[in-house]
Amino acid sequence: MLRQALLAVSKSRRAERVIAASPLTRDVVRRYVADDAGAAIDALSRTGLRVSVDHLGEEVTGRAQAEGTVAAYLSLLRLLPAGADVSVKLTALGLRLSEELAFEHAAAICRAAAARDVTVTLDAEQHDTIAMLHAVHAALRKEHRDVGVVVQAYLPDSLDRCEQLGDARVRLCKGAYTAPGAYTSTADIDRSFVRCLKVLMAGAGYPMVATHDPRLVRIASTLAVLDGRDPAGFEYQMLYGVRPDEQARLAALGFTMRVYVPYGADWYPYLMRRLAERPRNLAFFLRSLLSRG
Repeated sequence: MLRQALLAVSKSRRAERVIAASPLTRDVVRRYVADDAGAAIDALSRTGLRVSVDHLGEEVTGRAQAEGTVAAYLSLLRLLPAGADVSVKLTALGLRLSEELAFEHAAAICRAAAARDVTVTLDAEQHDTIAMLHAVHAALRKEHRDVGVVVQAYLPDSLDRCEQLGDARVRLCKGAYTAPGAYTSTADIDRSFVRCLKVLMAGAGYPMVATHDPRLVRIASTLAVLDGRDPAGFEYQMLYGVRPDEQARLAALGFTMRVYVPYGADWYPYLMRRLAERPRNLAFFLRSLLSRG
């Protein structure tokens, strides 16, 4: 019920206005959304962490907005070191207007990223966009083989998706949306995550294990050993501002540890979904607010 409530709040413009207006909220948001993307990227890179940077924004309703998103990513790429990644939401590139438009915009970002030795990962969004997401991903891979895609374990077809993706780069996460027939209990989502992880670790692709759950981190490490993957054959991903000590620990052990760095003014939907994805984060968020009071 809490997850459903938080997801509903993430779509409420009234709630957004109230929460965004609080100076306490703004202070806390800076812990989880980079205020200065360049400075955050530099700081993380100096400590041996890699980054996947997301220019926040989604569900654009006009071509000019979509073109603005592309321009923002082209500017962002100039800040990124080789080996970095950008995370892109297709609805920010005009997917609701046209699948072809979103493909063209994503291809432009992929071409610019390749010139800087930066990869691109297509983020998963609402369930009604998933088929289009995978269609665009498949089309992009004809010329950009290393473009990645996100699979959300809360969706019942996630295992089939992992099996079909073959040698692709796949970011596996639990998921932060709702869908008809989707897994809703933590136990069911975790079991789905592990089933998908087994397929990805045993496959020919490059698994990107996006979780903060200590048990799932241990399972991923064990599966990597069992499937003969060395630390260069997969990576862990965690969110900016969440479990930084664990991020440092995994990097010190020789694993590739990539931090998902969101930035930009459109932070509200992102933050609310992160709370919904793992409701215990709500207590963490509230404690952070109280500590500022």
